[in-house]
Amino acid sequence: MKIYTKTGDAGETGLFGGGRVPKDDIRVEAYGDVDELNAVIGMARCIELMPRIDDVLLPIQRDLFAIGAILATPDRDKMALHLEKARIDDERIGELERAIDEGEAELEPLRAFILPGGSSKAAALHVARTVCRRAERHVVRLQHEVELPPLAVIYLNRLSDLLFTLARVANRRVGAVEVIW
Repeated sequence: MKIYTKTGDAGETGLFGGGRVPKDDIRVEAYGDVDELNAVIGMARCIELMPRIDDVLLPIQRDLFAIGAILATPDRDKMALHLEKARIDDERIGELERAIDEGEAELEPLRAFILPGGSSKAAALHVARTVCRRAERHVVRLQHEVELPPLAVIYLNRLSDLLFTLARVANRRVGAVEVIW
């Protein structure tokens, strides 16, 4: 099977589970942002290896694949199957919150806005955070048009907080100074 199909040459793409939509459709934009987020997190994992941080990020990448599949699937029954496979549920949200709490336990309390940057790892995690926020905005916009599992938005909202926290932890672990705004 070749990687190119030529089926998108007219500006349309196929959805997971059937149907075709324009490539600028809000659904495509939403799952495209989630895909971009996944790639940026993959890049962050490759920079300045930090096992305790990277171990948190790997299952998140798997979650994001499943969320992307949910967003790309207009069929509600197939969407439910993706959600089951992903285990995106209240327990998984709780795991993200515990990871945030563990990270914050290592940090000084935040008393001011900080500029994104510091170490290469932290900078990549800050980029991931901003891509996550964009993905969240597009998923919310899509949610206005089609019914989606509410946990998709909740997950992305919590994930952006986690990425911010992990960026701060990465800076702390290498001794990088956080620059106050």
